[in-house]
Formats: sequence, structure tokens, C-alpha cells
Amino acid sequence: MIPRLDLDGLQAELAGTPLQDWAADLPGQLDRKFAAGHGDLERWGAALAALPALQAEHVELAKSLSLDGACSDATRAQLKSALQGLIPWRKGPFELFGVHIDTEWRSDWKWTRVAPHLDLVGKRVLDVGCGNGYYLWRMLGAGAGSVVGVDPNWLFMCQFLALKQLLPDLPAWHLPLTLEELPERLEGFDTTFSMGVLYHRRSPIDHLLALKDCLRKGGELVLETLVVEGDAQQVLVPEDRYAQMRNVWFLPSVPALELWLRRAGFVDVRCVDVNLTSVDEQRSTEWMRFQSLPDFLDPSDHGRTVEGLPAPARAVLIASKP
Repeated sequence: MIPRLDLDGLQAELAGTPLQDWAADLPGQLDRKFAAGHGDLERWGAALAALPALQAEHVELAKSLSLDGACSDATRAQLKSALQGLIPWRKGPFELFGVHIDTEWRSDWKWTRVAPHLDLVGKRVLDVGCGNGYYLWRMLGAGAGSVVGVDPNWLFMCQFLALKQLLPDLPAWHLPLTLEELPERLEGFDTTFSMGVLYHRRSPIDHLLALKDCLRKGGELVLETLVVEGDAQQVLVPEDRYAQMRNVWFLPSVPALELWLRRAGFVDVRCVDVNLTSVDEQRSTEWMRFQSLPDFLDPSDHGRTVEGLPAPARAVLIASKP
């Protein structure tokens, strides 16, 4: 069973906006993506089909991500089994009718650091590299008018669709696309997020320019990425791996990142948070049993990675498109 995306709802939401033409082209683009597909899509689709029909009577998206309502023990066991069919869960946590999904990341901690600096009320939001869409739901909880996430990972899309089954009427959509697969100069979003993506890009300035193209004039970028200490000329380029990740290319200092944003044409650039990632915030769990941050740090010095590089620190910067 192949999952189905709610493109009708997305097209209705974007009708009459600068994104209308893009939305009209999406069915054909996604048909081609699904034709290529993924070998596990049938299995993940079966997990989605096994989800019980539940009505969320209590929905909390502002302070946490929690759904509750009438649910028998047998139905709860069915729900947990279906959700376990979508393991590993990386972003969260989720509280779903008494089922606690203890994800690898305590993404709620990051959201608590970011949210006080945002005004999303009524905004049309794009989240690039949205993972399973955890932050999309939290953005709605912060008052966003509609949210669209793009991430090419098929499992993450299916995890999002599990939540969408429980919250079918909320204006949130996940598309299995990369930023590069979006049209140039969309210029239709009020706020664009890029969290945990920049350091995976071989050309970080091109990434910033593409993010700017998604924004309307006056729109706002929320950028979160790995950083190192130093002045505006300090950038770490790992020789091979960084915290066991192969695809990490550039870790700038905060002043360097601010310079990159200004060079990309952003204004009102400001850093609102810098935080050293702890082994309590990212770790293995029952719902993500693979190696995690504790395995990637020097066991005798958590201030260094196993490669001897500075341990992961993440900064959040906000900037505007003039």
C-alpha cells in the first residue's frame, strides 16, 4: 500500500497566493517521485494502514505535541504497534493517546529555545529539511496559518502522515522533495526555516540564496546550524567525518555565519541562541536504537568528538529579506 498525499487540501490552501502555480504542478512532480519510490514504501504504507481510527478530543501543540481522546487498551496497543512499524523516530517526542514516542532528539528543547524569538501568527511557513514534521505541528501551535515541509526522506514523510491521519483538518503538509526541487524564485512564504541542514550542503551560500528565493519581500529566515567558536573568518572544514557524519562540510563561527547571511542579501541578521548539544538532548531510545550522540563524543571528554574536533554546538540566527 503506497501512502497518499493530501494535495487537494494544499492546492486549496495556496489558491490565490503566489504559490498557486507551484501547487498546480505538484501532482505531476510527485507522481514522478513516487514512481521512483523506495523499497520500503509498501511496508511503511502498511504501518499507516494499520493505524486505528481515533478522534483527538484534546490537542496540545503549543506547549508540547500531545493528542488524547477515547482509546481502549486494545486500540492503544494497536496504535503503538503501527507506530513501531515506522521506527526509527528521530524528532519528537510525541504523546499520542497514551503512547509515548521517545524520539532520539528532544526536539521540544530546541523549540523552547527558538520559539520565543518568533512571530508566526497567521504566517505561511516553509520548513526545509523538516524531518518527520515535528516542528510543523509546533509552528501551528505557535499560530502559523499554514505550514509546508520538504524533506526527501520517505520514512519521515510516512511518520508525518501518521500524525496527519490523527489531525486531518490542520493545514500542514509534508512533501518528499529537496529545496533544489522547488521552483526558483517562489517568493511566497512569510517565514522559512532551515534547521540542521546548512552543514550538509557543499555550497552553503547557494543554500542561503535558495532559502531567500522562497521568501516574499520582508519575509524572515530562521536558520539553525552547527557552529564553532571564532571570528568572522573562522570556519571548520572536517577532513573526513564530524561526529561520525560523513556529509558535514562547513561549520562556521557565528560571526562568519552572520557575514554569509549578509553576503547572501539578508538584513537584520541576529543570533538569538547558541547551545551545546548534550547527551540528554540526543540519544538512543526504544524508538531509535541505533548509535547516537554519546557514541560520537570522546568518552573521556564530551567537549570533543571522537575525531578530536569541537563537540556539536548549534546556533539559531534570524534574518530578513529586504
